[in-house]
Amino acid sequence: MVTPAYWQGKRVLVTGGAGFLGANLCHALAGMGARVTALDAMMPDGGASARNLEGAGVLLVRGDIRDTELHSLCDGIDVLFNMAAQTSHMGGQKDPVADIAINAVAQVRLIGVMREAAPKAIVVHASTRQFYGRPRSLPVDELHPVNPPDANGVSKWAGEQYWLLENRVLHRPVVSLRLTNCYGPRLRIRDARQTFLGIWIRRVLENEAFEVWGGAQLRDLTYVDDVTSAFLIAAEQSGKQDVGGQVFNIGGSPPISLLDLADKLISANAGQGSYELREFPADRAPIDIGSYAADDRAFRTATGWAPAIDLDQGLKLSLEWYRQRLADYL
Repeated sequence: MVTPAYWQGKRVLVTGGAGFLGANLCHALAGMGARVTALDAMMPDGGASARNLEGAGVLLVRGDIRDTELHSLCDGIDVLFNMAAQTSHMGGQKDPVADIAINAVAQVRLIGVMREAAPKAIVVHASTRQFYGRPRSLPVDELHPVNPPDANGVSKWAGEQYWLLENRVLHRPVVSLRLTNCYGPRLRIRDARQTFLGIWIRRVLENEAFEVWGGAQLRDLTYVDDVTSAFLIAAEQSGKQDVGGQVFNIGGSPPISLLDLADKLISANAGQGSYELREFPADRAPIDIGSYAADDRAFRTATGWAPAIDLDQGLKLSLEWYRQRLADYL
């Protein structure tokens, strides 16, 4: 369980704070009395939007971790939630130099600043299941071999390892959470750049057919409120020996095929909607990891965290939220 009193008056920096996950985290932190700064490059191909932070009561600083002056932002903070990343798999393939500049080189730059400006601050790093590659077996635990299928997976792996090195060498409390497919309010839905489910939600609400590629692949999905609570709990418990310095998979609902997920989304929309089954695009097939499901028992055991929102409820909540704000997110 999250401890609201822990966050009262805490100084917190959220990189990528205007994005999908970062903004939801900012809302939760500010609501518990934390003093929150959100840093975001507001890159047009990402999921960031100032609209995501409306009503949160946080300071938004527009800047890129590759070149923004970071010392004043990091000075004296208690907690860093590091959500800033280039997450597009196709983008990483097309421009791997820019990809690694954001996900690895800029992480080293941020680490250097944190050593000077906030040497005792807790860090919770947003990582990904992508660099496991095509799973050897399901569910995937943290001991699964790392075999990135694309450039983005390589850069994200490198960035995570630099942060974990801070724990091993300087004993900074660092926790890395490897996320699966996350969804919910403030997700980018105008296209499929952030996740396939975003464009599905848009098409359903516009009463247009969406595309399901392949269909048999299994995915597990985590509702954003459960992701937020995982980050908060990780920070609160980072001082524990079995939490600080660790990497954890974060899962959610039991794995479901894309076809069954498509049916559930339509059911959540009162039965309204349709989809077309398509073959996986040729340019994406080589980097598709196939079926995936996270084994997140380690995090549940270490912290007591568990997802509270099941898939049916999460899809309904997501549709209800966007139905009232659709024009704002297109």
